[in-house]
Amino acid sequence: MLLKLDHIDIAYADVPVIRDVSLGLEDGDIGCLLGPSGCGKTTLLRAIAGFEKVKKGKIMIQHGVVSSPQLHVPPEKRRIGMVFQDFALFPHLNVADNISFGIRKMASRSRLNRVNELLRLVGLAGYGNQYPHQLSGGQQQRIAIARAMAPRPNLLLMDEPFSSLDVELREQLVAEIRSILKQEKITAILVTHDQYEAFTMADKIGVINGGQLEQWDTAYNLYHQPQSRFVADFIGQGVMMPGKVINSHQVDTELGVIDGKVPEGCEPGCPVDILVRPDDIVHDDHSKRVAEVVDKRFRGADFLYTLRLESGGVVLCLTPSHHDHAIGERIGIQHRIEHLVLFRRDNFVTHT
Repeated sequence: MLLKLDHIDIAYADVPVIRDVSLGLEDGDIGCLLGPSGCGKTTLLRAIAGFEKVKKGKIMIQHGVVSSPQLHVPPEKRRIGMVFQDFALFPHLNVADNISFGIRKMASRSRLNRVNELLRLVGLAGYGNQYPHQLSGGQQQRIAIARAMAPRPNLLLMDEPFSSLDVELREQLVAEIRSILKQEKITAILVTHDQYEAFTMADKIGVINGGQLEQWDTAYNLYHQPQSRFVADFIGQGVMMPGKVINSHQVDTELGVIDGKVPEGCEPGCPVDILVRPDDIVHDDHSKRVAEVVDKRFRGADFLYTLRLESGGVVLCLTPSHHDHAIGERIGIQHRIEHLVLFRRDNFVTHT
């Protein structure tokens, strides 16, 4: 395991900012710290980099302790590369000199070979004599990545590196940067509040809430098997629907009986809330169960409908865009819930 955080706490003037966070990242994997503004994800990244000290626990890189209450290895001795939101390229240096800034002590021939290698890798061969102001935002970000990769760091840290780019360029660049990091077998951690970036870039994602790690998992498991209400609400879209346990494998809801494993100790009659995603609800003209369209959002290939049920509760429904229904129209629906995620009214129960 290249990176390990072991029950770390971080505080500013005795005010807790990060509480009891543990996670691990294997060599060559890409991790992501995901959460809303102010949740502590950047503080956690800064602690890994060495810019923040830990009050409790320890941080290990390549099996060596770099942070603990008794030990603090400075950032320049951690062999970490950093990529920032504003790129932080040196405007007075050309592209080649920007990339080679961290490898100035390398022999000139080796340094030139490394710069050219990285320019080819990021798709900017021949741009070495250009200056940052002559490049587009996407090209500048590629150069920032190349500069951080030049010294072959143990770990690459990226703090909201795509947030200043437009949406279309961001989507393209996120996939490209992941491919580059994988090709170079670089272990990296990305900080973002954007779920698309996290899902596209990362092998493992940590959802941070109020300085605590809610879940460290794959994108698939975060979406289909959230371990807390916060993760269920924050990841993807969905609503909570009330239900009542029938037996060990069935729950009764307004949408009908839903099959799935019910946890031990939750007896028949136990009130629960069930996570219902837009892809769990299917438009069916032949269904006797109907709902009223109260909102619709055209998204090109599909519509995202907000539907009001007979009880007044709402669900979301993702439907191909040729199913164009008017606000106020009543349409037939069925549930297709394959991953049953249950919560007690006050706390998490289980998922199947």
